Amino acid sequence: MAAAAELLFLEVAPHATVSACVALAKSDKNARHFAGLINAILRRISTEGPALRDAQDATALNTPAWMLESWTAAYGEETARAIAAAHLTEAPLDLSVMSEAQGWAERLSGTVLPTGSVRLTEGGRVDQLDGFKEGQWWVQDAAAALPARLFGDVAGKQVLDLCAAPGGKTLELAAAGADVTALDRSARRLVRVTHNLKRMQLTARVITADALTWKPDEAAAPAPFVLLDAPCSATGTIRRHPDIPVLKRPGDLAKLVEQQEKLLERAASLTAPGGLLIYCTCSLEPQEGERQIEKFLATHPDFARAPLSPDDLPGLPEAITAKGDMRTLPTFWADRGGMDGFFATRLKRTA
Repeated sequence: MAAAAELLFLEVAPHATVSACVALAKSDKNARHFAGLINAILRRISTEGPALRDAQDATALNTPAWMLESWTAAYGEETARAIAAAHLTEAPLDLSVMSEAQGWAERLSGTVLPTGSVRLTEGGRVDQLDGFKEGQWWVQDAAAALPARLFGDVAGKQVLDLCAAPGGKTLELAAAGADVTALDRSARRLVRVTHNLKRMQLTARVITADALTWKPDEAAAPAPFVLLDAPCSATGTIRRHPDIPVLKRPGDLAKLVEQQEKLLERAASLTAPGGLLIYCTCSLEPQEGERQIEKFLATHPDFARAPLSPDDLPGLPEAITAKGDMRTLPTFWADRGGMDGFFATRLKRTA
């Protein structure tokens, strides 16, 4: 299998792969009598294999059927296949910067995206890049950086960030001058949040607690701004986490949707009258986004959409749905390297 992968996918010279495998077989007394067979099979793979490889449907083979069916139903076959194809490409590195995006783009040989993120096309160790130790930026996909910005001006305002880890949105809100309470039930994951706040020289109240049972004090809730980045299937981040199609099962979705519904109910109760609630997921599944919100609004007459406008998502008019929500896809900005799939909605509680 390893030799076939070298020949068909890693583009190793056939003579090198064949020679190495035959030599390896001959070095093992229990396998040396297979040397001739190995030589013959690998030579045939090298000549006939590429045509068989190219005839395969890589998109379908690398995507679980249930995911492809879900995306086809939601976005149409052409877009669904384009999403699956985008997942086979390496994602660029996006940074959210404290200030002077253009300056940091020039220093890091990157570009500034219309939404303000700095995109790098070359990899390498993040902690070795200029500005990391000085706390000038943090890593955050361009799509993931959008939901927290939908609040507008939060300087000096109280913001409750539920399910906060790994903390990119907490950093955004703190950098914007908000009085942030960051809540997550995972103490281990909150260590990263605390570390990044220190590195960026930002402050926030970091609390280890389950949002469903947490009892806030007057300093934390009800809040005029509540952000719920709910646990989800994360199918919008497959480019960065290629193990997701292997780990996730269709049955996982129902459990996640139920958990999201409970968290959304709780987030609503923590939102002050007249306040804004942002609900988002890094999922491509409508059950975790659009359908979840339709179900919520049908049973919560005290909440209504505060529809997004093009000013909310600069350079991304295609990400605004007919109902005013945000829906990004890995196929957006394909010429710039794409982005994660995200859903976000902005809800206002009646005063």
